[in-house]
Amino acid sequence: MKVGRGTEDGVEVGPLIDARQRAKVAELVADATTRGARALVGAGPCDGPGYFYEPTVLSGVPADAQLLREEIFGPVAPVVSFTEEDQAVAAANDTEYGLVAYVFTSDLKRALRIAERLDTGMIGLNQGIVSNPAAPFGGVKASGFGREGGPEGIDEYLSTKYVAINTD
Repeated sequence: MKVGRGTEDGVEVGPLIDARQRAKVAELVADATTRGARALVGAGPCDGPGYFYEPTVLSGVPADAQLLREEIFGPVAPVVSFTEEDQAVAAANDTEYGLVAYVFTSDLKRALRIAERLDTGMIGLNQGIVSNPAAPFGGVKASGFGREGGPEGIDEYLSTKYVAINTD
């Protein structure tokens, strides 16, 4: 994946917000690898100016790794394998956060069954991008409440009042 300024053609991964966030991503990746995860690609800041971090894929991420409990907000994909569907759903829901989850499968029935059980505000099904201006954006639990975008976002600015009138 091409890393760089989002204004340049072909760039797929832009910078993080600041040095503190890049350090946080590096800390989460280091914690996971120290606990036994293996970096398949990336796992470090990019050379040069800016707050860039290499797109990173980690395999064998242990259940006690911090990045499974935190919102990373960086280009890191922790991969955790499972044998039972219930095990995967329990692991995905075992966090205080719930902004977005991703489900990759060729079985549509399974995808919908799992999506219904995930405690998250948004789900990417066989895709990594969920943002769409016409759709509601927002999370659950410690990832916020309410939605922006779509009709649900407009509802956040409205206050419904019910008036019952006796015409006698």
